Amino acid sequence: MAMRIMIQGTMSGVGKSLLTAALCRIFCLDGYRTVPFKSQNMALNSFITRDGYEMGRAQVLQAQAAGREPDCRMNPILLKPTGDTGSQVIVNGQVYGDFSAVDYFRMKKKLIPVIMDSFGSLAAENDIIVIEGAGSPAEINLKKDDIVNMGLAELVDAPVILAGDIDPGGVFAQIYGTIKLLPDNEQKRIVGTVINKFRGDVEILRPGLKMLEDLTGVPVLGVVPYLKLDLDDEDSLSPRLSGKHVGRPLDIAVIRLPRISNFTDFNPLEMHPLIGVRYVGTAGELGTPDLVILPGTKNTMEDLLWIRQNGLETAVKKLHDTGTPVLGICGGYQMLGESLYDPEGVEHGGEMRGMGLIPCRTVFSKQKIQTQTLNAAADGPFAGAVLNGYQVHMGQTYMVEKPDGQKETTDRRPEPLCHLSDGQKKTIGRKPEPFCHLQDGQPEGIIYGNVFGTYVHGLFDTGDLTSAMADWLMERKGITGMKDCESVKLRSRKEVLDEQLDILAETVRNSIDIDKIYQILRHCT
Repeated sequence: MAMRIMIQGTMSGVGKSLLTAALCRIFCLDGYRTVPFKSQNMALNSFITRDGYEMGRAQVLQAQAAGREPDCRMNPILLKPTGDTGSQVIVNGQVYGDFSAVDYFRMKKKLIPVIMDSFGSLAAENDIIVIEGAGSPAEINLKKDDIVNMGLAELVDAPVILAGDIDPGGVFAQIYGTIKLLPDNEQKRIVGTVINKFRGDVEILRPGLKMLEDLTGVPVLGVVPYLKLDLDDEDSLSPRLSGKHVGRPLDIAVIRLPRISNFTDFNPLEMHPLIGVRYVGTAGELGTPDLVILPGTKNTMEDLLWIRQNGLETAVKKLHDTGTPVLGICGGYQMLGESLYDPEGVEHGGEMRGMGLIPCRTVFSKQKIQTQTLNAAADGPFAGAVLNGYQVHMGQTYMVEKPDGQKETTDRRPEPLCHLSDGQKKTIGRKPEPFCHLQDGQPEGIIYGNVFGTYVHGLFDTGDLTSAMADWLMERKGITGMKDCESVKLRSRKEVLDEQLDILAETVRNSIDIDKIYQILRHCT
């Protein structure tokens, strides 16, 4: 049976995910077969494994840190919010159903066998499991049915390290208050505390650390400095989405949808020396970018209504009319079409007018598409770029045919976009082309004038499409005399993340009592 240790936090955002990744990397480098585990995660940033199962991206990053292939057992329950009070529930990588918060709270303990099966099978195959909690264990209104913090720690008999975030202030109160709100048996599970995101001289902090140990009876295992690392963020509270990149020749504006998902698609763009990426939420912020991106979303129809009501749709269409390229990915791709039809009430229900920038329509159904996309080849101006990513979406997008001016009806499903033929009608005299060709030769997505649409997430991860798109945008903009930058060979996102994870692991190893952690591990086999 594997050794195990659990990272819990005083609140969300204290760095539990990165501390878990750091320990996974350290144990892996020290020769242990290590895996991450989070029984229940809530995030719109998900990933599709090689065998077609969906899991949270934080555990994907942690798996990479541990040198392991992502496995949905590492995250057996994933909640993907559909609104303020409900979520789509993913169990063992597949859709389990849509639940209100109240209904899910009532039934979630029924999923304990799923959690224990996943944990047990991982424990049988590995040396160490690093478990991540969620939020805070001191959310006393939720403790009765907890399956992700102390409730899980008790189920798997895991010692707990409690992390606090010093950056916003009040870290001693965070840690002391969290511990003292727990019952005695749960307090005894806490074997150490870690203070995260410290800036300054640790010696100045020493008196406070000693007082904290005296007050709680729990040793402080280390103080981790504030790190600026290029690692994937998990949710829409990421500071990356508030950044305003300036001073680079190419300006890419990503629409910050209320239910934005998989925004990690765009992290690789920031690696290019000529590309600035910014996220915009109002028409006034949009300006005149060189490229507009409509990203993925958990609810395409609701977010389309949002951009329609706040003026962003009109602003994007005006830019398109003046020649600005527009790229839609997944939900953003669906928005670009002429209509969206939801006969089964998967999202909004009914039919909705799209933005009308591509001659397509999307029909939603309850069947979720979950697949990896490997070694796809981009087409059009990006021909030759290799794409490695994944698809995760509800609904299919089809080509709109309007023979002899007849209006298409909702009771007849048109041909899939991937089956375009030269003989099909074209709405405004332009011939649609595929965005890319998949490994088996099937076309995917659309290029229609200066509009691009695809279901492939992670499309920039190899670096090929980033370089090809930058070259194309520079040519369109008439930028010359930058040959060195133009020919830059970008590293893949995996290579960058591996480098950053090594930095993270080295920093954490040097900042905490790793020998003490190994002692703790050896007492929980």
